Amino acid sequence: MIMTVDLGNRSYDIITERGSLHHAAEYLDLDRKVMVVTDDGVPEEYAEAVRAAAKDGHTVTVAQGEASKCFEQYQRILSEMLSLGFGRGDCVVAVGGGVCGDLAGFAAATYMRGVDFYNVPTTVLSMVDSSVGGKTAIDFRGVKNVIGAFKQPERVLIDADVLKTLPKRQISNGFAEAVKMALTFDEELFSVFETEDPMSYVDKIITRSLLIKKAVVEADETEKGLRRVLNFGHTIGHGIEAAVSPELYHGECVALGMLPMCSDKVRARLLPVLSKLKLPTRYDFDREKAFEAITHDKKGGGGFVKAIVVNEVGSFEEIKMTLDGLYGKMISYYGENK
Repeated sequence: MIMTVDLGNRSYDIITERGSLHHAAEYLDLDRKVMVVTDDGVPEEYAEAVRAAAKDGHTVTVAQGEASKCFEQYQRILSEMLSLGFGRGDCVVAVGGGVCGDLAGFAAATYMRGVDFYNVPTTVLSMVDSSVGGKTAIDFRGVKNVIGAFKQPERVLIDADVLKTLPKRQISNGFAEAVKMALTFDEELFSVFETEDPMSYVDKIITRSLLIKKAVVEADETEKGLRRVLNFGHTIGHGIEAAVSPELYHGECVALGMLPMCSDKVRARLLPVLSKLKLPTRYDFDREKAFEAITHDKKGGGGFVKAIVVNEVGSFEEIKMTLDGLYGKMISYYGENK
């Protein structure tokens, strides 16, 4: 299946086809110098399939986890590209999850003012969300994604066969982002999570999530309005992530971040879904440390935050909320520090 993200001269295709990773040269322009960025949690064969298909392929492998989204690894990729003589006609390919995509995409956005970038996601989270939309970044001084750029990929290649090697916890981690999409836009998709085995419907979940992401990005590429809805669960979730990292994964923190931002009746439906997916619904974190991270979040400004709340499954509301009000939302569900 091919979906086109329509952004004028920055348009690109998302190709979802099982088995496509091992035929990467048929889908990606690899007849040049290619820097493959992967992590040590991704089976080597996946990155090697892309590197071997390139005319002149090279690989940088970073450590698995959010800590690799840093200046040190960003500089390492640029240094490798410079020493190997990469030019503006060459490209970077991310083979991995959201960390690889963010890091590799930011390197591609900034090397020689921009080279081509391809995204080959290997996790549910990156397939349903982060591989599409062009948000690339690294973390800095404990603030998540604070240094980055919008860099749309030339193409996204999704091969769901690679999920067979993904740990169950990482699969659940990614489903959290699809649940976010369903809660805000697609009640039918949410009912799949309620009534079916999600892994049996993983292709449908990926496709419907991508259709939502594509529509939102087309309407608001640089997050000036509608695209902020995709931050549902992330404002509080990023705060929790900062407070507990690396104990919890990103999607697990998003799950925790969604719960305070729902109406009671939506929460009543969400809790059993999260439990079914083995995602946390409670966690012992430092509320003050989480809130401190929230106050540094890029979505805040002037003592206010534009927060997304869900009062009915399949719809959302954006409200301007004081930081104190947001703290109150968090405490209303999680309580004060013990």
